[in-house]
Amino acid sequence: MSTPAASSAFDARPLIEPADPASVRAYARDLRASGRVPASNIASRAVFAVLAGVTVLFLFGSTVIGVLGGMMTASGGFSPFMIAPILVAVGVVAVLATALVRMFGARRGERWWRLDRFARANAMTWYPSVPNPPLPGMVFGLGHGRVASDVVRGERPRFVEFGNYVYRTGSGKNESTHRWGYVAVKLSTPLPNIVLDAVGNNSLFGSNLPAALEGSQRLSLEGDFDRSFTLYCPSGYEADALYLFTPDIMARFVDHAAALDVEIVDDWLFLYATREASTLDPATWAWLFSVVAALLDKLAQWERWRDERLAPSALDPAAVVGDPAGEAGGSASLPFAAPTASLRPPPGVAPEGRRLRRRVPWAAIIVIGAALLLMLFGPLGVFASIIENLSN
Repeated sequence: MSTPAASSAFDARPLIEPADPASVRAYARDLRASGRVPASNIASRAVFAVLAGVTVLFLFGSTVIGVLGGMMTASGGFSPFMIAPILVAVGVVAVLATALVRMFGARRGERWWRLDRFARANAMTWYPSVPNPPLPGMVFGLGHGRVASDVVRGERPRFVEFGNYVYRTGSGKNESTHRWGYVAVKLSTPLPNIVLDAVGNNSLFGSNLPAALEGSQRLSLEGDFDRSFTLYCPSGYEADALYLFTPDIMARFVDHAAALDVEIVDDWLFLYATREASTLDPATWAWLFSVVAALLDKLAQWERWRDERLAPSALDPAAVVGDPAGEAGGSASLPFAAPTASLRPPPGVAPEGRRLRRRVPWAAIIVIGAALLLMLFGPLGVFASIIENLSN
């Protein structure tokens, strides 16, 4: 994504210029024929058609039944002429259901057409769907039915991916759908697992992140940063977090990404939003491109970081280059020093810094449990049970 990443200027015309319906239909037809559209999208059209038919039948069925009833009353029984209203009703249902399906399909096709052209215009590539994306972020390993859609991916100056992600938890009537927009930036070296929980997008019950992190891992950086983010880093990596989040980098996050949750894990930087990241809205793309551009020129400093726990002296004392005089039986030291570069830790993170510790979200469990009790027994029943338990 050389153009958007280098500056906030980008070509938004494919998102807003008038679309030729014939071109959109031909593009969607070719896309489906190539197999790039997953079967779930085709199946959803069939389900939508059935629901549309049932809805139309529900709306007009009572009218048809009323007409038939009136005709039967007037004629004193069934007449062949009564078939006509039934045929008309079936025809109306079929026409309206077909129109709704075509309208739904046309909107999806136009979205695909616009995003594909937008990606090409900005030196990127668009993918309709990526099932089970192999990303290590905290939102990507949860639940079932995991799918990233409308993925826009750039390769230069480094790998950056924008997408919308959906996963489901539970089953049946208790199934919940979780939606995230995300930006994934590939780093050239692994870093400790660090999370910036944006304060501005928290709910009434606290963080909106899908994972509850142990509070002992919080690190205060004070000032505007603490008012915008809660930073979590692995225990023992506080100094490393301070190295990574220098004042200038903290200012970049506060100024550009205060509405986003941030996660650094392995050799990835993730930005999470509770709305679509890959969208037809030019303003959203302008904002996300500005965030990425603001961070890219600071990543080189991060990639110089090394975990001192992986230094040769920390792993194997024998690996440290010592004074060769001991091996020479007390002879004079050689007139050069051992190269210090050989003692520099290799890229990587020690096991204790690779993942943050998580906790059980007791507050959410208690709230959900209380809500279920109220639904099952009602407020008076719950209150009576509490009084009975206290009296015993």
